[in-house]
Amino acid sequence: MSERPLVLLLSGVNLNLLGERDPAVYGTATLADHVATATAAAHAHGLALEHLQTNHEGVLVDAIQGARGRCAAIVINPGAFTHYAWSLHDALDAFAGPIIELHLSDPKAREPWRHLSVVEPVATETIAGKGGDGYRLAIEAVAARLGA
Repeated sequence: MSERPLVLLLSGVNLNLLGERDPAVYGTATLADHVATATAAAHAHGLALEHLQTNHEGVLVDAIQGARGRCAAIVINPGAFTHYAWSLHDALDAFAGPIIELHLSDPKAREPWRHLSVVEPVATETIAGKGGDGYRLAIEAVAARLGA
């Protein structure tokens, strides 16, 4: 029996505060709740899931580079790094599998400074504004792309 393909779920800056920070925008579910949703969806599609949350851009870059040749896909919610962390763009551009950019809210419907995503040009797909359901939808998008 072969191992299940591994999906790397990356959570960026301030996502550790989900459930507490601005619930009118981000909801009341915690990051652990969203990871549980993604994990259940991954298992339902025969995928394994690994999660990392960090407030440090370089740690995300290291994780993305470490996923090369090890992970079948990446789902990333970069938080505010979305708008300026070109290092994430470059690291993701060097990853060969599907990349799903994920946001609880819709950045393009918010403040003008949030409209630019440096991840979007290298993402296979972007899921935004779907709240916590976005985590399930992101894993389903990965599964569809991997044929899982």
